[in-house]
Amino acid sequence: MLEGLYLITPEGTKKQVLQTVQAALDGGAKMVQYRDKQRPPETQIDLARELAQLCHQQGATFLVNDHPQVASASGADGIHLGQHDLSIQEARRALGPDKLIGISTSSVDQAIKAEMSGADYIGVGAMFATQNKEDAEQVGVETLRKIRRAVKIPIVAIGGLSAANSSEVLEAGANALAVIAAVSDDPKPALAARELSLLFNRRTDKGLTRVMTVAGSDSGGGAGIQADLKTIGLLGSFGTSAVTVLTAQNTQGVHGLSPASSSFVAKQMELVLDDIGTDTLKTGMLYSPEIIATVAESIARHNLLAIVDPVMIAKGGAALLKKEAVRALRELLLPQTFLLTPNIPEAEALTGIKITGATEMEEAARTLHEFGARNVLIKGGHSDTEDASDLLLTCDKVVP
Repeated sequence: MLEGLYLITPEGTKKQVLQTVQAALDGGAKMVQYRDKQRPPETQIDLARELAQLCHQQGATFLVNDHPQVASASGADGIHLGQHDLSIQEARRALGPDKLIGISTSSVDQAIKAEMSGADYIGVGAMFATQNKEDAEQVGVETLRKIRRAVKIPIVAIGGLSAANSSEVLEAGANALAVIAAVSDDPKPALAARELSLLFNRRTDKGLTRVMTVAGSDSGGGAGIQADLKTIGLLGSFGTSAVTVLTAQNTQGVHGLSPASSSFVAKQMELVLDDIGTDTLKTGMLYSPEIIATVAESIARHNLLAIVDPVMIAKGGAALLKKEAVRALRELLLPQTFLLTPNIPEAEALTGIKITGATEMEEAARTLHEFGARNVLIKGGHSDTEDASDLLLTCDKVVP
């Protein structure tokens, strides 16, 4: 079954194409289609071979757009056709019975014809307006639903897809999401691919999803690693951990701290990530600049989706982050952060903005986004107003 993130290669130099594909694969892409409108077919074979090797090294499916001779010579797993290219039957004769053949469609009739003609999957689009094909017919999600009911073969949705609008496309019946700009135009293409790949977890047994918590130990069990692992388990996921600090605490407060060395934190993380791996990582108490640097480096190296809770002060008032670590958190960890979840005092400490209401909350969220956090959720529980609420900044939009 074809399922997951499906990258279509962007235009560019050979180096640019290879870098984008490698980043997408690192981010979880399951299929790559080599589409090249710049080079003639006879000059595409060398690049196609390198792309096929990259994909096969990481267990991904490699397809070539339009040209059966390039697909055959490069060792591709199949071909993708347009409505005005050679027929499915001609492609099958050229490539043999074991290769995948997909074809673009934009209507129920085209989809049914493709299935009856022997297509292994169909592309359906454009879902939304797209910059890559400005003249593409926009068929929309409702047409996708009708096509899903009409055919049994896998559907790859395409056209204007992003993390913000792809959930409804998956709910309408798409098996895969085909993207170009959503990955290639992102300053962090591997993270963009990881974010899109995460959408498919809705179809995964929750017990198979993995969450790693990197935080301090709470001997009282009410916060830290202990609380994180309880929550992860209750949500049906498998939890792993790396302990940054041992604490001696109970319901009366924190009575002592014993931080781990940054090298030991790194060892805990690397042993888990190299063996079990993780789908998401959540941080809590990191305490020192050295530990923060270690965690940030690991997040970057493994292309992880990191949820960062910038823990600074315990409920009883004990400091859980060294003063000199605030700068490291802002400069090293925020640029690696997928979702930052500060409370109001933490947001104030990171931005220098005094938050008295919704206007300042949004200003602080946008400042934290400028510091590098991809999404920001400021928790409003410390607000002095009666109608305290949280504020989420995502895809450059504020959701109060």
